[in-house]
Amino acid sequence: MPGIHPTAIVDPGAKIADSCSIGPYCVIGPHVALGEAVGLHSHVVIDGRTTIGARTQIYPFSSIGQPPQDLKYKGEPSELHIGSDNVIREHVTMNPGTEGGGMVTRVGDGCLFMPGSHVAHDCHIGNHVIMANNATLAGHVILEDYVIMGGLSGAQQYVRIGRGAIVGAMAGAKSDVIPFGMVMGRPGLLAGINIVGLKRAGIDNKEIQAMLKAYDELFRAEGTFAERVDAVAAKYGGRATIDALVSFLRAQTARPILQPEDD
Repeated sequence: MPGIHPTAIVDPGAKIADSCSIGPYCVIGPHVALGEAVGLHSHVVIDGRTTIGARTQIYPFSSIGQPPQDLKYKGEPSELHIGSDNVIREHVTMNPGTEGGGMVTRVGDGCLFMPGSHVAHDCHIGNHVIMANNATLAGHVILEDYVIMGGLSGAQQYVRIGRGAIVGAMAGAKSDVIPFGMVMGRPGLLAGINIVGLKRAGIDNKEIQAMLKAYDELFRAEGTFAERVDAVAAKYGGRATIDALVSFLRAQTARPILQPEDD
């Protein structure tokens, strides 16, 4: 049987793995499913059609799976899927999806959500993402793997932030951020390539140098942006990071690509 503190309130309909630990004063709704070795430390509220993967740890006063903060939401049976091995610290909020966004909010594996961070309805969060204190996502945001959101940072609705990108403290992403891009300042502007992130990802120095050259040619060269993307693909294609960058740039999305500050 799972270790459930006597002050916790767990609906009989909830699916709780035997190895779970549910601390004092937690409240678990009827449609919640907790995987193996999930730990709720205390005062955690989980409701809605929420599934949480193995070994994820949730700290006090987090509110997970409450209805979306969207006036268009009319009670549809949307879902929140949280993966395995995540750490969700104090006062984190995560909401399920809506009919207008595919009905599902998804969080990957191995992520860290620091106190006060927020994942809104219909967001898709990759693996090994870090959201620092009070970082917030509006609805329909996509964070690819290894993204870092700095303290007090944010992302506007429908923004995509590419793999390995970093949004600096107090910066806001109002447009799509390229993979391994850096966003700094207010308003947030593209400030170069996240070289530290590339090295942590195991990318060799030659590919990093190619990425830096591709960045300069994308944002500093002559011609239309589409022409520059094609030129980068022809010149540097065949490298995994640059192929991913080109694919990201060619995708049809709701937001433009975030640009660097004008020289």
